[in-house]
Amino acid sequence: MTKLIIESDDTWTREKIKFAIDVEIHLLKKASDKIKDKLNSFEKTHGPLDRDKMYGKVDDMILVEWEGEIESLRRVQRKLKSLEDINFEYR
Repeated sequence: MTKLIIESDDTWTREKIKFAIDVEIHLLKKASDKIKDKLNSFEKTHGPLDRDKMYGKVDDMILVEWEGEIESLRRVQRKLKSLEDINFEYR
């Protein structure tokens, strides 16, 4: 958990900081959804990812892209969780 302490008498500033983080959360959620859609498309076409079973049956570049999307999703989800877990404290 992250605790963000904002010391400001200006409500506008407080709201802008919160809004900026909310916008980033929104963008990360959209990115996550887009990656999930792409992964679902891969799975509909090729079945669940299993390198051993797919070796020689699926183009290696497709497998590399698929694994890259999985890694991208992990990174996006980690960043999203980090921002969603922020506890704002105003002084």
